[in-house]
Order: sequence, then structure tokens, then C-alpha cells
Amino acid sequence: MSVSEEIKRLHELNQAGALSDEEFARAKQKLLDTTPVSLGKDSGSGDFASEFNRFRRSRADRWLGGICGGLGKVSGMESWIWRLVFTLFTICFGFGLVIYLLLWIFVPDET
Repeated sequence: MSVSEEIKRLHELNQAGALSDEEFARAKQKLLDTTPVSLGKDSGSGDFASEFNRFRRSRADRWLGGICGGLGKVSGMESWIWRLVFTLFTICFGFGLVIYLLLWIFVPDET
């Protein structure tokens, strides 16, 4: 649900009497405070580029090259999910291992 949809829902609850004006103001402020806002030239695809630039092979969470541990840190998902994805892509489609090896070669290690 987008921020505008959540604010609209809060407003509807306020209009229906389920939320007082004070509760509505606090909930709206909390929602706006927790939402990251990007302004200027960093909006849109800049977020993806900045996340991609943070991607490094993990030294702490690694089985082979640390790719899945690094993907876990950047994406916020557990590294075992990424390991499962690479395994399934290797078994089902045959190119999971190739992608993993390319990432191992081209993604820098954590320092």
C-alpha cells in the first residue's frame, strides 16, 4: 500500500469517527516520518543505483563467494533465500551458476 493510500485510509477512519483528530495527526506524522523521501536528482532510479553501489560480497555470511550474503544485506532478505534462488535457477534453467560466477568475479569484496 502506498503512502497516499494509507493517508487516505487514515482520513476515512477519522471521518468515520474511529480516530480522533489527535490520533489522526499522530498516525499521519508517524507514517510520514518513517517514509524515506528522495528529492532532487536522487529520485526514481537513483535509489536503485545507490543500492546497487552498496552491493559487496559478504565476508561474514559466505559459503562460497559471499554473493548471497551480500545480496541479503542489500535487499533485506535472508541469505538462505538467495542461495535457494541460485540453486533453483541452476537446476531448472541452468544459468544460476553462471550468474553466480559472474557476480563473484565482478562484485568487489567487503572491506
